[in-house]
Amino acid sequence: MLGYICKYAPVEVFASMGVEMRRIEPDVTNFNQADMKMHPNICSFAKGVLEEAMGEDYEGILLTTCCDSIRRLYDVLKEEYPEKFIYMLDTPRITKEAGVRLYEGRIREMLREYEAFSGKTFDEERFGACLRELLEREAAAGQGAAAGQTGVEGIGEVQGKRPVRIGVLGARANPGIGEILEKEGACLSFDLTCTGLARKILYEAEDVMGAYTRGLLSQFPCMRMEQASNRDELIRRYADSVDGIIYHTVQFCDNYAYEYAWLRNWLRRPVLLLETDYTRQSYGQMLTRIQAFLESLQAKKRRPERKTEGERSMYVLGIDSGSTSTNAVIMDQDRKIKAFSVVRTGAKSGVSAQKALEEVLGKAGLSREDIAWIVSTGYGRVSIDFADENVTEISCHGKGAHYFNPGIRTILDIGGQDSKAIKLNEQGEVKDFVMNDKCAAGTGRFLEMIARTLEVSLDELGEIALASQEDIEITSMCSVFAESEVISLIANNKEKADIANGVCRAVAGKAFGLLRRVNMEPGFMMTGGVAKNPGVVRAVEEKIGAKLYICQEPEIVGAAGAALYALEQMEG
Repeated sequence: MLGYICKYAPVEVFASMGVEMRRIEPDVTNFNQADMKMHPNICSFAKGVLEEAMGEDYEGILLTTCCDSIRRLYDVLKEEYPEKFIYMLDTPRITKEAGVRLYEGRIREMLREYEAFSGKTFDEERFGACLRELLEREAAAGQGAAAGQTGVEGIGEVQGKRPVRIGVLGARANPGIGEILEKEGACLSFDLTCTGLARKILYEAEDVMGAYTRGLLSQFPCMRMEQASNRDELIRRYADSVDGIIYHTVQFCDNYAYEYAWLRNWLRRPVLLLETDYTRQSYGQMLTRIQAFLESLQAKKRRPERKTEGERSMYVLGIDSGSTSTNAVIMDQDRKIKAFSVVRTGAKSGVSAQKALEEVLGKAGLSREDIAWIVSTGYGRVSIDFADENVTEISCHGKGAHYFNPGIRTILDIGGQDSKAIKLNEQGEVKDFVMNDKCAAGTGRFLEMIARTLEVSLDELGEIALASQEDIEITSMCSVFAESEVISLIANNKEKADIANGVCRAVAGKAFGLLRRVNMEPGFMMTGGVAKNPGVVRAVEEKIGAKLYICQEPEIVGAAGAALYALEQMEG
């Protein structure tokens, strides 16, 4: 069995020789082995491939010269497995006829080396027969799909429903993206990432290998191909056919990060930047972001109707299950908050949610039967079994912020374990958002750790920061390193107020980076528990050069948004 990673790999050539070919899609939880053998800043996909190669019994690995990370991967594999067929196929940048002939020659050279390695023989006539058979199967499958497509479209027209159409661009797409889109009922219209499109097979009886190579190089061009391949124009043409685009990048993959920054300036469709490290743990991050993105694309479909006067009172409940607090809001049909509750989240989010439910019902003087609809949000939303529906915290914070202040255009939400910057339009719909949920830096947990180190309560930390007389810079935002830095400052006899202020300014700097990524606009609001910290609030206001709007209880904004969603369900 040979493993390969690139759409330009001549898979069918080896298949005609009876070789089993497997595209390597890493499914790992860590990079323990790879981190010992490769630089930490190497692309996480390359490290995942190394972990996969070390855990599976491959006869060899076929790589292509797509980037420096893959070249480093080749060096490591050659050193680790000298007895295996580890081959680097140099893919040309040019895609014209000269590039076709150049690549054909390199493929033939690779085949000679594999024949010497394996004892197998490549037969061009047998290869041509395999290609003809493959094309016949594809033609038959295409006719069957076309026949069935009319029926599907007919059902859609009768039901009056059309799924949200999504296109995927960027570096190779993590398989979880497609799984999530299918689960959420969205249509994946195209995937133009490294391995997205079906391979283009060409066959000519007089020039079997040349035609096949021409087909390989005529696929949607990767980033390293010449500009003459019109990648940007092809992207524009595909993008016009969808409702939104997910642009996927892999951690430490700079090329595609640069392309995203350029594309978002002229693409006429909403774009979600999704960066993963290609581990199983990425699924949770992808799920929240993709769900929020789909909700923002569907927002215009929701047009609630007001209840007529004289109808009996109706109550709905929104509940936000966060890592630090679980917040509940009861709202009536006139969009007035009847009661709210904020309880600390315990070891089990479901138990905390039940406690918040009982508390808010008691404050409102209502029973569970009086609640018409319940919507849950937050990272623990799926664990709340009494909720009728769940919505992402991105959408709920946007709706809640617009409810408290319709003039808000940019939201900064700093919670217990993640931070979010959200941009709204005039209707309170989410236009853009970014999240920082892979690291505790700049979150409530970060501040809790520093407060313990300074031997003050979390409530005191912000207050004493206001009394600072000396500017101290905390150089590291890593929670562990920052704690060590604070201990060193204490040892140097620095004042607690000055240290606390330095920490607050560091959090503000992290938050400012998020806000800039959504192209922040005036009309700023801060939500979440950290909005109660006056030191952080002051530091953020200094960074953005504007005042922050903070409602009376900033922790219930998400729950209020969830209640509004519940009300719209009952009204619409």
